[in-house]
Amino acid sequence: MSHAGSSWLRSFPREQYYCSICLDVFTSPVSLSCGHNFCMSCIECYWGSSDLCQCPLCMQVFKNRPELRVNTFIAEMTENFKTMGIMCLAGPGEVTCDICTRRKQRAMEKRAEGVVEELEREIAELEKKNAELEQLSNTDDHIHFLQSFPSLSTLPHTKDWSEVMVHTDMCVGSKLEAYNLLGETINKAIDEQLETEFQRIQKYAVEVTLDPNTSHPALIVSEDGKQVSDGTTELCVPNNPERFDSCLCVLGTKGFACGRHYWEVFVGGKTNWDIGVVRGSINRKGELIAFPENGFWTIWLRNGKELSANCSPPVVLELTEKPLKVGIYVDYEEGQVSFYDVSKKCCICTFTNYTFTEKLYPIFSPCLNTSPENTGPLIITPIIKI
Repeated sequence: MSHAGSSWLRSFPREQYYCSICLDVFTSPVSLSCGHNFCMSCIECYWGSSDLCQCPLCMQVFKNRPELRVNTFIAEMTENFKTMGIMCLAGPGEVTCDICTRRKQRAMEKRAEGVVEELEREIAELEKKNAELEQLSNTDDHIHFLQSFPSLSTLPHTKDWSEVMVHTDMCVGSKLEAYNLLGETINKAIDEQLETEFQRIQKYAVEVTLDPNTSHPALIVSEDGKQVSDGTTELCVPNNPERFDSCLCVLGTKGFACGRHYWEVFVGGKTNWDIGVVRGSINRKGELIAFPENGFWTIWLRNGKELSANCSPPVVLELTEKPLKVGIYVDYEEGQVSFYDVSKKCCICTFTNYTFTEKLYPIFSPCLNTSPENTGPLIITPIIKI
């Protein structure tokens, strides 16, 4: 290569010849569509250890894994870089060959410092959560506990540290170990506390059966009064004052005018349903507006994914998974109606600070059979003590 070419190559930034994954000079360099370059083996290894196919630098995600081919221009530049010995040229005050070593060490230390800082932030958050858990564990108000931690069965979103590797003499390993131990301890304490508190709430279990005299003519109520589904065609039944004539609803036979009460309803894979409690004096005829001010404390599911608390305006309930079985808890004196995901033993939502002045009745609506997924019944199930 000519002297002019050599000068141009020398003026090219040294960092352009280094892979940001292995921190070494490129070997079989490949270029991604985002413009960043890596050793072929480095990027293949990186993608092999991740669920996402993305650039390690700019984090651009590729829908399809790119076909990797050696960038011949960068490969030739890198070979010239190696051949000319630029790697070993000492700068002012530097010693030959120590340049690469110090550069790698500084990069690893910087990366390690970032890992430690992120770990310390997550550990602080976990320690705060642990302190709150210990404080709540000393109270006898189990309802408050369940409401305060509606998703205690899982910790807040934290980074997956299992793939993090930092080769340095810093104490990252011990911090990682402490982080994992703390997370396991909190998870265990949460599981134990949730199980204990849910056992307490289940002691208020009551027998609930459906009242066919209130059932909409198109609903089918089982003989034991434990199941209800849409029969699509209306039955010839008396149009008594207590019967719903427009909305596909049915009430429980017994109302509650005091005390605490709990029952469970299996909703399964149904895509549409309504459950909760209502005042005994609600209007049964015509279209109903199911808000608390009208005497309704209910939640519903629509389209298999839209779960909401029925108030004005409705409150969308964001859950990672829709419940298969819902527990309903009423504390008459406290003016509270709560809904629970039975399998997760956690509170879905709570209506609170109401004043009840008359009997409350369980209400059920299996909704129309508009799809095969919604043909199943709502089922009042026995309480299985945990």
